[in-house]
Amino acid sequence: MKQAHIVLDNVRFTHGEGGTAFVFDAAFEPGKITAVMGASGGGKSTLLNLLAGFLRPESGTLLVNGMDMTKVHPMHRPMSMIFQDHNLFAHLTVAQNVGLGIDPQLRLDVADNLQISAALESVGLGGYEKRSPTTLSGGERQRVALARMLVRERPILLMDEALASLGPGLRQSVLALVKELQQAKKLTVIMVTHDPLDAKLVADNVVFLAEQRVICHGSVDEILNEPSDLRVATYLGI
Repeated sequence: MKQAHIVLDNVRFTHGEGGTAFVFDAAFEPGKITAVMGASGGGKSTLLNLLAGFLRPESGTLLVNGMDMTKVHPMHRPMSMIFQDHNLFAHLTVAQNVGLGIDPQLRLDVADNLQISAALESVGLGGYEKRSPTTLSGGERQRVALARMLVRERPILLMDEALASLGPGLRQSVLALVKELQQAKKLTVIMVTHDPLDAKLVADNVVFLAEQRVICHGSVDEILNEPSDLRVATYLGI
C-alpha cells in the first residue's frame, strides 16, 4: 500500500454565517501516526472532517501526494475514517458490516468473503462473521470498524476520538492493534485524542491546535515532553 503524504496549505473554513473561523496549515508525515490534540473548540474534528471531505473549505488547498483533493468527493479520497460510535449496523452481521467497506450494496463474491474473514482474523475476531454487533463489547466493535477499514485498502486512516468511550486498559489494547496494523500496512494515521497518554503510546508526531489554528507540530517528545509553547504546557497541566 502506497504511503500518503498530506499537506494542508492555508485551508480556511467557517462554521455558519458569522461562526467560528478556522485556518489550517499542516503537513502529515507519510507512514506515521500523528496525534491531533488541543482543547475543545480548537478545531480537531473540523480538521478531520475537512481531510475526509465531509466539509468543504472556503479557500486553500489539501494535497495528498501532491494531488489536489480539495474538491474530490469523500468516496473517492484515499481515506477511511473511524468514529467514536463505530457506525456499525445492528441488523447486519459482523461480516456484512465489514463487507460494506468493499461494496455498500453488499454484492460480495467468494473472494470478498475470504478477504472479510482475513481482515477479521487480523484484528483478533476470527470466527465472528455471523455474530451480531449487539453481542460485542465496545473494544470488539471498534475492531470490526478497523477490519472494515482494512478491506477498503485506503492508505490513510482518520480516527476522530475513536477510542474515547473505552476504558484505559481496553483503549491501550486497541491502540496497540492500530499501531500493529499501521506498521504492517504502512498506513498514514491521523488520530484526534485529548489524552496525552494515547499519543505517547503509539504516535510518532503531534499537531497541536489552539485558537482555531495549528500552533505547533513536531515529534511526541518535542511537543508533549518538552513543550515550548505556554498554551501546550497549560493544556498538559505543566
